[in-house]
Amino acid sequence: MNETLYEQDYYLWLEQTSNQLDEDRWNEIDIRNLVEEIKDMGRSERRSLESNLTIVLLHLLKYKYQPTHRSNSWLSSIIEHRLRIKKQLKESPSLKPYLEQIFEECYGEAVLRVGVETGLPFTTFPNQSPFTVEETLDIEYLPEAIAPDVV
Repeated sequence: MNETLYEQDYYLWLEQTSNQLDEDRWNEIDIRNLVEEIKDMGRSERRSLESNLTIVLLHLLKYKYQPTHRSNSWLSSIIEHRLRIKKQLKESPSLKPYLEQIFEECYGEAVLRVGVETGLPFTTFPNQSPFTVEETLDIEYLPEAIAPDVV
């Protein structure tokens, strides 16, 4: 019955499972789906961290390599996604090593996106991030502009 409920009404399944846990009705809990949901929650947290980090790096690159196009929208996005990361790391400090592990991968994704968004050649951007993890997360850090003749 619980598996059918899980498939038919996810929200009701969540409420029922929560009540079963609160009331110590262990033998009624749909363990298989509960375990899968917990695994999915972990994957979702990691995907969210990757997405926010990539967006910060993307806008830092645009800010650095297109100084004549700087906008408050870019600054707002940098701040918003830094705050999201900060909140996520505060709630789940064990994600910090994962952030460091995926930093260069997210930078690579940011380079792909910034090349498309700006029209600048991909060779404009360094192979490794010009920003440290600390700079990327620092709410006050903004990169110096690259002179237009260098780009």
